[in-house]
Amino acid sequence: MKIRRIQATPINLRLEAPYAWVFGELDGFSPTIVEVETEDGLIGLGEAPTPAAAAIINDNLAARLIGRDAFDIAGAEEVCLPYWTGVQSINDRSRIMAFGAIEMALWDLRGKAWRQPLYQLLGGAVRKDIPFTDYFSLRGDGPEVKGEKTPEQVADYCVQLHETHGTTFFEGKFSTGDTKLSLKMVELIRQKLGDDAMIRIDSNQAYSLATARRLARPLEELGVRNWEDPVATIEEMRELRRHCSIPFSTHNIDIARAMEIKVPDAFVGNPTVHGGIGRMLRFVGACEHAGIDFWCYSGDSGVGSAAYLHLCAALGWIREPNQSLFRMLPMDVIEEGPFSPRNNVVRVPEGHGLGVTLSRENLAACHRDFIENGPCNKYHDPAKPGTYRRLPLN
Repeated sequence: MKIRRIQATPINLRLEAPYAWVFGELDGFSPTIVEVETEDGLIGLGEAPTPAAAAIINDNLAARLIGRDAFDIAGAEEVCLPYWTGVQSINDRSRIMAFGAIEMALWDLRGKAWRQPLYQLLGGAVRKDIPFTDYFSLRGDGPEVKGEKTPEQVADYCVQLHETHGTTFFEGKFSTGDTKLSLKMVELIRQKLGDDAMIRIDSNQAYSLATARRLARPLEELGVRNWEDPVATIEEMRELRRHCSIPFSTHNIDIARAMEIKVPDAFVGNPTVHGGIGRMLRFVGACEHAGIDFWCYSGDSGVGSAAYLHLCAALGWIREPNQSLFRMLPMDVIEEGPFSPRNNVVRVPEGHGLGVTLSRENLAACHRDFIENGPCNKYHDPAKPGTYRRLPLN
């Protein structure tokens, strides 16, 4: 099967209400949706978590791949990426993520051509109900949804998720400048939902080592399951380990460094950040050998999320729930989405390849939002518009 066309489309994927995080308020994400079409009309879908991937693909990578065998993923990587160390020599992973989205689409094409779901191509399913957390944070107001402005409202939101959807796995932002607010959120969630609720938190490197040390004891007493990026560096994380028994996770995927200094306990990643599904398979295998957990992060459309589902179905080492913002997305670019966890799980799609169908109408609407308004600004501080917050916050 020869590749006839490759198209990358940057989009805005808006949240129903903007959530508060370390840099201010975030109202959505701006990924790139990739379509790879073969000469016989099959279309494979992929997704990169950055709009920068669109220009790299449309202006460069597509021309390198037109006319090539769609099944030759190794050959595609060879013509698209230089030596791996060189392509990330200054920590600009945009080209890696751009190729990773194409590589995902090539796997989708394989599944469609061979009439098999992706998890079957990866060796079969060890599970088909994939666990996810539901997300919480202080939130502003969206066009149709009033956000949670206080810890009490956040806790009530989590109770509503539990009563409506059976949620007992939660993860939320713990990155307020006033740490008492974040602590109060976790305290109330634990109080209202009891010890059976799993609570993970994400600080996005918000705190100094001194502040994180002060927070460690009360968070331990609240039974926090995992603390993501509590401090700025892995070296500081190692120092924090002396004062804290809570497992740590990070988006920093330097596995050699993690093995050397014995933190973090888990990586939180995305297939395209690693360069595609094939390289993520190898990375998770290395994590298993090193005894380091892995799960997927949130903010993708249904295309990228479907890839997570198949990978988690096939890889037994992904033992912990993935992050999920599914509940906060009012629309998706796939006809089957947004996915909706029930009793903490989402069923892996059984269709061919990724098992999802692109909604042309929704893709066009999300692309129009991107063209008219530019990419979502995840560094917007509503308290001081036009400025950027400096870390640590406390």
